[in-house]
Amino acid sequence: MTDPRGGEREAPPADTADPRRAYRRIEDARTLRALAHPLRIALLEALAVDGPLTATEVSELVGESPTTCSFHLRQLARYGFIEEGERGPGRRRPWRLVARANTVPREGEDAEATVEAEVLGGIFRRRLIEHLERWEATKSTYPPEWQAAGETSQFLLFVTREEVEEVQRRMHALLGEYMPRLDPAKRPKGTVPVELITFTFPLRLPQGAERGSRRRR
Repeated sequence: MTDPRGGEREAPPADTADPRRAYRRIEDARTLRALAHPLRIALLEALAVDGPLTATEVSELVGESPTTCSFHLRQLARYGFIEEGERGPGRRRPWRLVARANTVPREGEDAEATVEAEVLGGIFRRRLIEHLERWEATKSTYPPEWQAAGETSQFLLFVTREEVEEVQRRMHALLGEYMPRLDPAKRPKGTVPVELITFTFPLRLPQGAERGSRRRR
């Protein structure tokens, strides 16, 4: 999931110019609330990495029963996040992602949707930290070349808001070149799933600026 609060600039329509244009925009609180469930997010992650998958197959990856997974998969399909893929041999009914990624509303567009987006964002952030901690705990089991490929970086930048937006646009454009590989058929030999996490936020307000009156939940 990505948050477009910084806005978008005019750019060529190609996905590689700004892949956020190809994302599904979720603007209603009900749909956001339907997604704000740890298991449903885990199911979407599993489908992104290993899909298409049946309820039974994905249950083995997330550690829940096929019945429970089947219920939540149907709910995700109801709200347009996934769909049934091509039927396999026998009664195999795999599920696949519909969109590459999703965006959530900007603050102020809809108060209820903004609150739900914050809840959803909190779940995502916790999962990202879990992913990072899992990597740190298990990286010694990876081959040396992959241990070297993984890194934790922190940058302190002194930039204007417009420059932050430009950095984000360029970064999204670069990473967007690899987004089509969410389709298993488009992955070159030797590819593995790699997660790149970024957080962009000011450490303090510009001199003379005042904080908004809106209080967080």
